[in-house]
Amino acid sequence: MSKLNHRNVEIEGSNAFTGIELKEAEDHAAGLTAVKVALGHVFKEMGVVRSLKTLSHMNQIDGFDCPGCAWPDPAKRSKLGEYCENGAKALSEEATNKEVDANFFKKYSIEEISTWTDYEIGKSGRLTQPMLLKPGAIYYEPISWKDAFKVIAEHLYELDNPNEAIFYTSGRSSNEAAFLYGLFARAFGTNNMPDCSNMCHESSGVGLSETLGIGKGSVKLEDFDKAEVVMVIGQNPGTNHPRMLSALEKCKANGGYIVSVNPLAEAGLVRFKNPQEISGIIGNGHKLADYHLQVKINQDVALLKLIQKRLATLDAINHNVFDHKFIEKYTEGYQSIMSQLDTHSDDELLNLCGVNNKDIDEVVKLLAKSDKIIICWAMGLTQHKNGVNNIKECVNLLLLKGSLGKPGAGTCPVRGHSNVQGDRTVGIMHYISKSFNDAIKTTFGFNPPEDMGYDVVRGIQAMYNKKAKVFLALGGNFVSAASDTAYTAQAIQNCDLTVQISTKLNRSHCIVGTTALILPTLGRSDQDFTAGKQRHFTVENSMGVVHQSKGFLNPISEDIKSEPDIIGGIADAYFKGNHPVEWKLLSADYDLLREKMGQVVRGFEDVNSKSKGRGYYLPNNVRDLDFSRLPNKKAQFTVIELPSHNLKADEFLLMSIRSHDQFNTTIYGLNDRYRGVFNERRVLFMNETDMEKYQYKKFDVVNLTSNYKGKERKVFNFLVIPYNIPIGNLAAYYPETNPLIPIDEYAVKSNTPISKSVKVTVEKSVTL
Repeated sequence: MSKLNHRNVEIEGSNAFTGIELKEAEDHAAGLTAVKVALGHVFKEMGVVRSLKTLSHMNQIDGFDCPGCAWPDPAKRSKLGEYCENGAKALSEEATNKEVDANFFKKYSIEEISTWTDYEIGKSGRLTQPMLLKPGAIYYEPISWKDAFKVIAEHLYELDNPNEAIFYTSGRSSNEAAFLYGLFARAFGTNNMPDCSNMCHESSGVGLSETLGIGKGSVKLEDFDKAEVVMVIGQNPGTNHPRMLSALEKCKANGGYIVSVNPLAEAGLVRFKNPQEISGIIGNGHKLADYHLQVKINQDVALLKLIQKRLATLDAINHNVFDHKFIEKYTEGYQSIMSQLDTHSDDELLNLCGVNNKDIDEVVKLLAKSDKIIICWAMGLTQHKNGVNNIKECVNLLLLKGSLGKPGAGTCPVRGHSNVQGDRTVGIMHYISKSFNDAIKTTFGFNPPEDMGYDVVRGIQAMYNKKAKVFLALGGNFVSAASDTAYTAQAIQNCDLTVQISTKLNRSHCIVGTTALILPTLGRSDQDFTAGKQRHFTVENSMGVVHQSKGFLNPISEDIKSEPDIIGGIADAYFKGNHPVEWKLLSADYDLLREKMGQVVRGFEDVNSKSKGRGYYLPNNVRDLDFSRLPNKKAQFTVIELPSHNLKADEFLLMSIRSHDQFNTTIYGLNDRYRGVFNERRVLFMNETDMEKYQYKKFDVVNLTSNYKGKERKVFNFLVIPYNIPIGNLAAYYPETNPLIPIDEYAVKSNTPISKSVKVTVEKSVTL
């Protein structure tokens, strides 16, 4: 536990153990157990009748979009329910009957709340009214919406420069809210618009943009039905995107193969018991992964190069393994990567990746005869120093096989937050887009700023160095989500004002600036009425489909507002009518707001009508094999260097992971059922060979230390448990391990923190 001088608050909460129980790791995902667990969560938080009625509307046409991940909905929605275990948990958290109101904050100070675990804080309930924390105070007190907007406006007035304000966005926000928020930030005069994508898939956006011309994936959901091979790299769909398992199941049923590439063999890719099929309830379900390549942490490039090298050997014999017509017509750089492959020996690459040689050969044979290949990935590829290069190496393999622009093939970065991709599409970005700025000027009559803004890392550094003084967050739990927790907490506490637009209580409501505001907002499942008319909003899923979402539940309080209404209120209080944008009108009339979006955002023309029903796909140049925005109008092969970690003799490589009872920083419970860990989060997964080498026993209590550039960072009290993980590698849950990640260690080009490859040492805890 660490304390900061600004108010006596704990930045990490309790590190006490909660009573661990270990069982055998499961060999399947979902099934009847998942149904029982899901319903147990929603019944407890929402009540039985309210839960069942609400679940029947989630992810249905004319219903509301799941507040969890961004996996797309199928054309035909299941009448039994179009949601997964963790989607139901996400709903139960958002739609809980528990309230966090003025009486709650009168009873509990932020100093006391901060000593709770993230799990305990999150279980407090829904925020129900605006709250103000005055300078020096440790108890929030109620404030009217009018006065809250006035406080924000006054602090913005006092800034010497617009770039002293930071406008952060979480991926849960709607397209309408994100567009209006970005519009206000630009009208205010800054491009300081960091977002949660900076911490996760920014590496994907950069890598794909530089090689294929668009920072999004190219596949559609129906492509999984036609794929011959799906490679799932650095991703755990059974926990993080459970509905993806249905798509993989269909791929298998149609004769396709699944290849899993991950340091951990996750249950969701071993076997899937579909709870909507008899075989998933009383049978054994369906095997998914045909091959599991247990790669060492961040040695995916070595593995992919070895696969390409062996494919090249076969191609030299048969001349039909690579798609040479595709390569000649659509790409450039082929000879360069072939020459670079020759500089590496098989033994070198095999030793680096640590994968079984026979398994690699089997996968090479499979890929050699296939051209309908999909590569899926998530944080296991992006959150490394070489995260951008990891993505580019995946693209290299797809280009060699001509596996783009055809059914059953393409790139598939699987997004986490349910609208993180949409937020970026509608303008939440810290960099400059001339065409976007020109469209804003034409549509709204003001000149957007032309200076690059802060991303997450640069924004934290600016606040730490007191170059930024006002921090507004549209959703999220920023302090717990960001790297280098102590540094980030100090940065936030250096601010004059912090504003959190939130649905539920989280740690970021305790780690705050001199003055702090909590502005409660509607959840995804809440009805949104104005002038007696229900409004809907739109979101974009992981595959570029824009569709509508309409809430079902009565809001828990009459004193909460929608995100657009809050943004419009802030903007109106600041500009006081002296601006060409009619903020209150736009925030009240979503149809009008979407019309304006359509004049600015490519692909959003006529979004009011096109987003009905299943919605529609946004333009995607890769699907059309149009690489005209790239050098020489060609898709780009990239020469990639092997990653180097230079580990010392006593150092391990640690990756942060989610438990099965978790979505990002939201902790649903204390069980990681698929990995066999129950009632505990402070665990360290370690290979038994390493345990023997360093004389650790099961449940030994250890501390972890990272040391970068001479600065040590520590976390305390973790229980060692034996697990099937590569020798020299470790895994532990975040946000508990976020304090180990240096603020200045991030991916080249994308600035994504190195959360999946942190060098650490382990030492036994000394109990006095």
